[in-house]
Amino acid sequence: MAKPIVLIVDDEPDLVELVKLTLERMNLATAASGDLASARRALAERRFDLCLTDMRLPDGDGLDLVAWIQQHQPQLPVAVITAHGNVETAVRALKAGAFDFVSKPLDLGVLRRLVAVAIRLGADADAEAATGRHGPQLLGASPAMDALRALIARVARSQAPVHISGESGTGKELVARLIHSSGARRDGPFVPVNCGAIPTELMESELFGYKRGSFTGAVSDKQGLVPSAEGGTLFLDEVADLPLHMQVKLLRVIQEKTVRPVGGQHEQPIDLRVLSATHKNLAALVAAGKFREDLYYRINVIDIHVPALREHAGDIPELAAALLRRLGRRLGEVAPSLGADALAALQGYAFPGNVRELENILERALTLCAGDQITVADLQLRSPAAGPAQGNNVTGGPAHHAGSVATAENPAGSALGDQLEHIERDAILKALEQTRYNKTAAARLLGMTFRALRYKVKKLGIE
Repeated sequence: MAKPIVLIVDDEPDLVELVKLTLERMNLATAASGDLASARRALAERRFDLCLTDMRLPDGDGLDLVAWIQQHQPQLPVAVITAHGNVETAVRALKAGAFDFVSKPLDLGVLRRLVAVAIRLGADADAEAATGRHGPQLLGASPAMDALRALIARVARSQAPVHISGESGTGKELVARLIHSSGARRDGPFVPVNCGAIPTELMESELFGYKRGSFTGAVSDKQGLVPSAEGGTLFLDEVADLPLHMQVKLLRVIQEKTVRPVGGQHEQPIDLRVLSATHKNLAALVAAGKFREDLYYRINVIDIHVPALREHAGDIPELAAALLRRLGRRLGEVAPSLGADALAALQGYAFPGNVRELENILERALTLCAGDQITVADLQLRSPAAGPAQGNNVTGGPAHHAGSVATAENPAGSALGDQLEHIERDAILKALEQTRYNKTAAARLLGMTFRALRYKVKKLGIE
């Protein structure tokens, strides 16, 4: 099997020789060009697996070569060599389509990791083309979803930071997982971090880890969430909720590709890709001084907007059918289908909670349905006036959805939901005891269908 070959484009003989020696020790073949013109000729004459180019060349800018490769050989990963600390140039290169960047003076460890990821990316692409293997895909045949899938496929080949925007419940984490699973880091870890769920006082130690003795209670070293993403992808969900002091530390992780645990004396190199998401308007937060502008531009190198469900309502039949199949498998039975009236009602609904709300509605309908088809009555769609309340309730199941929606009159929605679940559990247990654990008889006693009872038994954890 022929060795992968890397084209090095630089007019500094010493740097070219250093890169050649490094790559040859990785069992890679190399070729070199000293300017743009000879690089284009070399690329036209033979196939390369990676191109490394300096930003400053005698006859032009390295970005010109990046643009040429994007136009003529978009499958070829190209990485740029930038001056130390020149973040703006690195961001420009990533936006132009560069796979990644490495700064001068060259850190050979960083260079080796970059090259290894790039070569693996090319091998994965060849394997997919030969075998037809593809990762999981987004559902939906609308133009909006086709465009989203195409964008995911493009950005998956890069190492540039990606920011995923969109309303709550649209599937931003799914998009992040697809980017990870479609790229060269698919065999590495995918580490999701909900930035709004970590207490501020614990955030630094949770994200970066700590050394033994660094504070009271630190009896041993602990690896943080960021180092645990080594070789893979770090997904920062609700990144807008990061406090300002943590934004500074995160910026350094992204720019310098290093991390320092709490109590640590030295920064440790780290190799990961950063994806982020939020349903908030980051640009507005930057204008209000609540989010750092430099971090905003660093994580927002590539922006992906996930459309709201109402913007591709034509996909609702396919989405609903897939969700019902999944819910049915969870219950161990074939789920009923949607009646024509129920489907029409769903397609006319605004879905403030998007796909997550659709799943909750179908989960509740599956519980209430007594026949082989789900009706409009089973869906229990709220009126438009009640839409905001429903949109806020996008994480609970049927019992939560029905009884614990937090409103102005009921600020303690989650507490009420817990009480209702407790009452439901007691009632079901009593009915099962009275019927000597005959579920059919217990369902009749409770005035619900057998399917609804079985669902409740599983959901409430009743053995």
